[in-house]
Amino acid sequence: MNSIDPTTIKYMVKAKLSADGIIEKPDVVGAIFGQTEGLLGDELDLRDLQKSGRIGRIEVDVTSKNGKSEGIVYVSSSLDQVETAILASALETIDRVGPCKAGLKVLGIEDIRITKRQQVIERAKELLNDLIKQSKGKSADLTDSIRQSIQVEEITTYGKDHCPAGPNVKDSESIIVVEGRSDVLNLLKAGIKNAIAVEGTNIPETVQELSKEKVTTAFVDGDRGGELILRELFQVAEIDFVARAPRAHEVEELSMKQLTKCLHNKIPSDQYMEMNGIVSYGNGFEDEVRKNDEKPHRERELRERKSCFNEIVDKYEKKDEEIETDGTVEEPPKEFGNERSVEDTITEKKKVGKRKKDVVRQTKILSPEQQTYRDMLLDMASTHNAKVLNADGDVIHEVAVKNLVDLLKENSEGAATIVFDGVISQRVLDVSSSKNISVVVGTRKGNITKMPAGITIWTKEDLY
Repeated sequence: MNSIDPTTIKYMVKAKLSADGIIEKPDVVGAIFGQTEGLLGDELDLRDLQKSGRIGRIEVDVTSKNGKSEGIVYVSSSLDQVETAILASALETIDRVGPCKAGLKVLGIEDIRITKRQQVIERAKELLNDLIKQSKGKSADLTDSIRQSIQVEEITTYGKDHCPAGPNVKDSESIIVVEGRSDVLNLLKAGIKNAIAVEGTNIPETVQELSKEKVTTAFVDGDRGGELILRELFQVAEIDFVARAPRAHEVEELSMKQLTKCLHNKIPSDQYMEMNGIVSYGNGFEDEVRKNDEKPHRERELRERKSCFNEIVDKYEKKDEEIETDGTVEEPPKEFGNERSVEDTITEKKKVGKRKKDVVRQTKILSPEQQTYRDMLLDMASTHNAKVLNADGDVIHEVAVKNLVDLLKENSEGAATIVFDGVISQRVLDVSSSKNISVVVGTRKGNITKMPAGITIWTKEDLY
């Protein structure tokens, strides 16, 4: 739309123009003034209204094509609604423009104030949105921003390797070993100030020495890189607990709630190694191969080992039983080339009998309860499951080892004994003691610093 006079207008009349010949803007304006003159009386004469500023300039957009012309006519008005409507209807009386037959059809009358009001509303929304964005940095957000900036400024370096660390690493009784400087910064934002970074798979000597002096938690990413760093830590450092970020997430991107949850769910390192098939050998480790197609073979091997063990115990149960020979030995066919004498054969059999008696002497005498626990451990081998027994020896719960502690905390009624395919950790003992469980049976002992009173521990070493 073309510009209109900068007068105070209320309404805009819009009309469509069509003509059978080629016309121009002055022709249209002249036709409007000429053919409406005296039609509406002196009060609504267009010339007088334009001179007094009650209507604006008449604007025309016209185009010609193929010997015909079309266009739009705009008439701005500051009259009231009735007068404006009369003026608009008068435009439709025009039937010629210049030498051409023509006509005008009013398309509508637009209330300029409504349009301006809508523009005001839209602009006000934009301004308010900008104002809200500016104010977001205040109050609580401003407080958190200042607190985090102070915490980030507290990051230091520790030891001869200048490892990025929090300010409390030196004086704290425990430390959290993370991968990089960004992880330390994120922990500082959450208020955790005893973290130290290794910055790569080559573990610094500073971290190795600290792990021997303090309770150490390894907190690594939930990806392949985090796993490699964790394995390196198991080799060269003394790790007490393990915490992992969620799968495919990094420690540096976790929120305060996620960091707290991950550290709360940390597990003892021995239990982590057991659950993930990592077998320790001195200061190193190896992965125990567990393929799905090998599981039936392993279970069959365990059953055969159990059967063989029971057969040996039954055969040599009597203390004075000895293996004797009656002195008659069938000589093997000579084509086998066996030229040993009967005396040699008898002597060899006596030696074998003596070795078997040594095996009997080394076999531990187990109580019926211990034999039951031993059989349960054999049945649960490589399953990572746990069984909770009552005082009568009946199984009342069976869960995965990772859920054992939560089960005991929530529902330990009637529990007297737990047997599980896992490492006996300090956490398991503490929970068992608080729930009055008297016997704990596992594959082996973990890092136990305080032995609760009234609990008996049995491991594979004790039962085999």
